[in-house]
Amino acid sequence: PTAQGDNVMTTQENASEISLPDMTIEQREQIHRENAWTPAQLLERLQNLGLETRTVKHNPVFTVEESIDCRGDLPGGHCKNLFLKNKKGQMWLVSMLEDDRLDIKALGQAIGGERLSFCKPDRLMAFLGVIPGSVTPFSVVNDDDKAVNVILQARMMAETPIHFHPLRNHMTTAIKPDDLVTFLEAEGHPPTILDF
Repeated sequence: PTAQGDNVMTTQENASEISLPDMTIEQREQIHRENAWTPAQLLERLQNLGLETRTVKHNPVFTVEESIDCRGDLPGGHCKNLFLKNKKGQMWLVSMLEDDRLDIKALGQAIGGERLSFCKPDRLMAFLGVIPGSVTPFSVVNDDDKAVNVILQARMMAETPIHFHPLRNHMTTAIKPDDLVTFLEAEGHPPTILDF
């Protein structure tokens, strides 16, 4: 598959552009990277690591606003995830509370003076194996080359549990912050926890 724009993907079978929110779940499944992990594989991995999680299904969501509308009464910290890069191509997956704004310039300074920008959907698919709207720290399972650095917001890590999509945006998984760190370390992506 190829990517164009922020929320438009093109499939090899259908060259016409279809907006991700207008696709069915089945159509979105077809554009995930062929060897990318599935939610079932991820949840099994979490279980095998002895990590307690709770996953709920819901309508697909592509924005924080949509997530708020459909999640119901799930307690804990609700998170958003941003996939960033510098001019050299180094990449960072940033997880933070959904209601906080990211000062991208300040974050760049905090990680060594880097000038950061958002990654395009094709890079997201190539390195994390997910589509826009499904970005999650769990997607490091698809980063075989360990090319992506993970940054977790300290304020987010004070919430229990914290909620992320398990590789698809029609589900949400609750996990304890310490268990998220355990998972990331087990996948070879020890996170940096920053106060931003």
